Amino acid sequence: MICDLDRFPYPFRDNTFDEIRAVHVIEHVADVMRTMEEFHRLLRPGGTVYIATPHYTDFSSFCDPTHRWHLNSFSFRYFGDDNAGFGYYSRARFRETQVHLKLLALWRYLGFEFLVNHVARFRKFWEHYLCFVVRGKVIEFRLEALKQVAEPAKIGVRSIGTSRH
Repeated sequence: MICDLDRFPYPFRDNTFDEIRAVHVIEHVADVMRTMEEFHRLLRPGGTVYIATPHYTDFSSFCDPTHRWHLNSFSFRYFGDDNAGFGYYSRARFRETQVHLKLLALWRYLGFEFLVNHVARFRKFWEHYLCFVVRGKVIEFRLEALKQVAEPAKIGVRSIGTSRH
């Protein structure tokens, strides 16, 4: 099926998919927030979305004229508990199950990629202070759709009793 990701809603029913893979897609859409809301709508409760996108410090992020968005490893936190007070952007909620950064080869060989991916405080320090020197290449996200599981409809049983007179 061919689907224009900038036309909403997508032609699928709610809760259709266990996984959505958006590989080098999210940086091209017109509206990241609305796209994420559609992904959330389409995923079953507990379903995952896998997103791969260039890190904004990578040359490819800005050299491609079709890229509309330049993202970092914290770009999707607004959909989770750690939304920095910006939870009002969307009602769609995701839990980050994995964020993995690929760095340029030199930095990977020197151990920076391991530190960025295994020490949360170092990743934050790297994003704030080091990423323009120790440049990122690609970010991979796995996000779990947090949804209320609808309880099955209860069929009401009415008892018809006899009245005693």
